[in-house]
Amino acid sequence: MGVLDIVPAGVLTGDQTRKLFEYARENQFAIPAVNVTSSSTANAVLEAARDSKSPIIIQCSQGGSAYYAGKGLPNGNQEASITGAIAAAHHVRAVAASYGIPVVMHSDHCAKKLLPWFDGMLDADEAYFKEHGVPLFSSHMLDLSEESKEENIEICEKYLKRMAPINLWLEMEIGITGGEEDGVDNTGVDNASLYTQPDDIFQVHEALSKISPNFSIAAAFGNVHGVYKPGNVKLRPEILHNHQVYVEQKTGKTKPLFLVFHGGSGSTKDEIATAVQNGVVKMNVDTDTQFAYLVGMRDFFKKNAAYLQSQVGNPDGEDKPNKKYYDPRVWVREGEKTLVTRVKEACSDLGNVNRL
Repeated sequence: MGVLDIVPAGVLTGDQTRKLFEYARENQFAIPAVNVTSSSTANAVLEAARDSKSPIIIQCSQGGSAYYAGKGLPNGNQEASITGAIAAAHHVRAVAASYGIPVVMHSDHCAKKLLPWFDGMLDADEAYFKEHGVPLFSSHMLDLSEESKEENIEICEKYLKRMAPINLWLEMEIGITGGEEDGVDNTGVDNASLYTQPDDIFQVHEALSKISPNFSIAAAFGNVHGVYKPGNVKLRPEILHNHQVYVEQKTGKTKPLFLVFHGGSGSTKDEIATAVQNGVVKMNVDTDTQFAYLVGMRDFFKKNAAYLQSQVGNPDGEDKPNKKYYDPRVWVREGEKTLVTRVKEACSDLGNVNRL
């Protein structure tokens, strides 16, 4: 039995996302969540998942969503981020089924100051649900780790009560992921804050499970956004096992948690494997895939520099046209190819290959 025996190809709902994550947890693999900023990057991620015969998670950050809509749009009230996220979700919905794979369409970190963005996406979900019986997105993430634990849980409860009736999944963060990403800056936090305590996890699980089973927890185990030299980041994925055991003892349920691995770029394969063994079903990948997208274009420009100086005239002759070199479909595609390769690597690292 494979994933397509459990959920369909195309964008999933919250209940279908839970079934996918249950299958991943039971079969000891996780699914990469790749940030996209354009239809080009989204299509490359879908292509990689199709070739790997794998489900995939596509996500947009607040800044990435604004870029998707266009940097020329104002964003003082999150209007560009709302528009861009909605555009990305519609695009992925339009093409995902053609790739023959299940896709979780997700929005990434939303801090308290960005809640108008979250509200705008939920408005779109509710409108789409009213017309189609399913939400526009599969899931959304609230990152209230900068707030007190009590306020974090309270706001997550409030939003999950709004999301549950329209079949959405909620990802929340408890504890802090270090580093900086899209305006959430945790570069100066105390190291002790980078490791979530088991009782904090239980309090989240206890509160949210009363509302809906469709939620996951990004628990901190030393994670840091960005990529660093080996040894500079002290990841402790083994503590995720302690979280599972603690909540098991409290609830009587085996492996009750759906866990998320943030700040995964640059992690060792052993760290990733340990995290998956302990119930991680989703791992964010952004920094590495950003660089991968650059590599193909960078190498193309270096190799063909002499053909990119003017529209006409190159080493083959003064009257020779260069359109086949400067056409964006040529050099953007080179970036897509190297991005595809990196996403395939992420799928392999997480055991997410031949899972359909």
